[in-house]
Amino acid sequence: MTWARLIRFTDDSGRTTFGDPCIGNCDDLITLLNQQELFAIRLLGNDPFALARTTEKIRVRRLLAVLTEDDVAVIKCIGLNYRKHIAETGRKPPPYPSLFMKPAPAIAGFNSDISVAPIAQDKNLDYEGELAVVIGETGKNISVEDAISYVAGYASSNDVSARTWQRDPAFAGSVPQWSYAKSFDSFAPLGPMLVSPSVAGAADHLRLQTLVNGEIRQDSNTADLLFDVAHLVSFLSQGSTLQRGTVIMTGTPDGVALGMPDPKPWLQHGDVVEVRIELLGSCVNKVVYESTEPGPLASSSPLSDSAADASRM
Repeated sequence: MTWARLIRFTDDSGRTTFGDPCIGNCDDLITLLNQQELFAIRLLGNDPFALARTTEKIRVRRLLAVLTEDDVAVIKCIGLNYRKHIAETGRKPPPYPSLFMKPAPAIAGFNSDISVAPIAQDKNLDYEGELAVVIGETGKNISVEDAISYVAGYASSNDVSARTWQRDPAFAGSVPQWSYAKSFDSFAPLGPMLVSPSVAGAADHLRLQTLVNGEIRQDSNTADLLFDVAHLVSFLSQGSTLQRGTVIMTGTPDGVALGMPDPKPWLQHGDVVEVRIELLGSCVNKVVYESTEPGPLASSSPLSDSAADASRM
């Protein structure tokens, strides 16, 4: 990559462009933006994975989502990948990474609303703070040793989940399903910038926190990952082409609402969720129920005891 950190923004002239922000650390990004003192080295091109660096330093007027759904090939998500989270579920560590997928339209900006459609409202909404890995070069059968060279960058992310659709037998059937419950539009917020391995290395020792309305719910470190970034990139490429623009959400640590005692603190309309990761910055998103009248499938159903006791992800 031709950048250490990647942002997408509008400048003083209203032009939308990519750039490498002139910051010392991730906390400077929003601080300088609010002070109207955030500058970036302009990067030419419309493809975030094929940009040419310039020497032009320009002011960032408005920070935009770094990736849109047109930039994303697919979102590959890993479940049960933090050792402490596995322990809180009472499960044994899986022998290989557990995979489910979200479609590209699930991607949301770092400050966009989590827009909850009627069919997902009052369906036991949960947060899952996660390290996201963005693939910058297409590959197949990648070795663990070469895996990080295929990574364009990392970002904070949130795997929003409608647990009723995931686990309640009245909705999911007898076998819990993951993809539908997690694939609604805007259910994959992504942080304000991509941070390259030149800054974050293998992202194997970064503090991750999730806050809901300012209250810390998750506080962990990527050192607790069962399968680290290099292992995941390699595994997901075995026999399957790993496309440029693929986002890998690497799993969530302990502290999700599903794992808490009743009454569980499910996300509600108006709640603000922040996922912050060391070196990568924060995605801060408000839960907003869409106003469309709900149809028959959107009626509320509590998560059954058997579903709540099932394995968590």
